[in-house]
Amino acid sequence: MVPSDRQQLLADVNAFCEELRPIEELCYVEHRFNDQVIPLAKKYNVLGMPVPVEYGGRGADTVTYARALARIGREGTGPRTFFSGHTSIGEYPIMTWGSEELKRRYLPPAVKGEKVLAFGLTEPEAGSNPLEMQSTYERKGDHYLLNGVKYLISNGGIADAVVVFAYPKARQGRISAFVVDTKTPGFQSEDLTAKLGMPTANTAMFEMSDCKVPIANLVGEEGNGFRIAMGTLVSGRISVASGCLGVIEDCLLEAANYAKERHQHGKPLAKHQLIQEHIAAIEMHRLTTEALVMKAAEAKDASAAAPNDVDLKSKADLLAAQAKLFASNAAWDAADRAVQIYGGRGWSTLYRPGRHLMDVRVCRIYEGADEILKLKVAAAVLGKEYEAYK
Repeated sequence: MVPSDRQQLLADVNAFCEELRPIEELCYVEHRFNDQVIPLAKKYNVLGMPVPVEYGGRGADTVTYARALARIGREGTGPRTFFSGHTSIGEYPIMTWGSEELKRRYLPPAVKGEKVLAFGLTEPEAGSNPLEMQSTYERKGDHYLLNGVKYLISNGGIADAVVVFAYPKARQGRISAFVVDTKTPGFQSEDLTAKLGMPTANTAMFEMSDCKVPIANLVGEEGNGFRIAMGTLVSGRISVASGCLGVIEDCLLEAANYAKERHQHGKPLAKHQLIQEHIAAIEMHRLTTEALVMKAAEAKDASAAAPNDVDLKSKADLLAAQAKLFASNAAWDAADRAVQIYGGRGWSTLYRPGRHLMDVRVCRIYEGADEILKLKVAAAVLGKEYEAYK
C-alpha cells in the first residue's frame, strides 16, 4: 500500500470515528445497538480495509489495518468488535481460502455494506477447544445440509452471511468451512443481550436445521476447516490487540485530562504522586502494547508476502497470540486505573473509562482465552513436545 493511500485510509477512519463518537455515546447510555456504525462505515468506505482493490477494498497491509483498528478501538470495544467480526474474521477467510467465484460473490457486497459478515466457530460446549464442536454437515447432491448451534457470535444477529465450521455427519472426518447465507431456510438467530459490556454491538447465537448450502460455498478444501479457523484467528487476534491499543490510548487521554481539571486537597489530581503512578503505568502499557502490536502486524505482512515460508507463518502466529495476550491484559489494567483516577465518576457509564472497563474485559476471552494463549507462548519456549494438550 503506497503512503498516500495509507494516509488517506487513516484519515477516513479518523473522520468515521469523529462522526461516530456522539452516536456511540448516546447508544451506550441508552443500552442499545448502534445501528449507525454500518451506514457511517459505508460513507467513509472502511468496510473492506484489507480487502484487495480488485474486489472493491482498500488493499491495506496489516500494519495500516492495525493502526486503523487502534483508532476505532478508542471509540469502544463494541465498534471495533463489529469490524473484527465483519472484516478480520469474516472477509479474511473468504479472501484467503475462498474460490474466485466465492470471492466475487461475497467480498464486493461486504465492502459496500450490502452484506454483513460473521464468523461461526464457538458453540455452547466448544469454546477454547473448537475440536469439540457438534455442528455437522452432509453432502446431498449439489448442496450440503448443515445442522448445529453456534454461540456468542459477534454480528451473528445482523449478518447476511456467516463463515461456519462443521464436522461431517457422525463426525466421520475432519472439520470443513462454509459460507452460509442467513436467509437460508433452516437458519434462525437470537440476539444475546445479557452481556457485561458492549451493549452497542451485536452478539447472537444461531441454529442451523437442515440448512441447505451450495457446494460452491465450501471455503477451501473439504476437511481443511480447522486450519482455516486457526489461520483466521491470527488475523482476529491482531485485530483484538489493535483495538486494545486504542482503548489504552483513550484511557490515557481521558485520565490525563481529567487529572488536570479535577482539584482535590487544594491542587489538581495530576499533582498527586499516586495519580501520577497510574498515569505512568497507563503510558507504559500504551508504549509496550503499540510496539508488540506493530511487531505482530509486520510479521503477518512478512508471512503474507511469502505464504510458503513455514517459519514466517509460525512467527506470525506466535506474535499474534503474544500481542493479543499482552494487549488485552494491559487494556484491562489501563481502564481500571483510569476508573480509579476518575473516582466516583469512574463508576458511571456517563464517562468513558467505565465503559472501556466493562467492554474490554471480553478481550481476555474471545479470539483465544488468556489461559490458552499462555500455553501457546510457553510451548513456543519449551518446545512442541511440551505442549499441554498433545
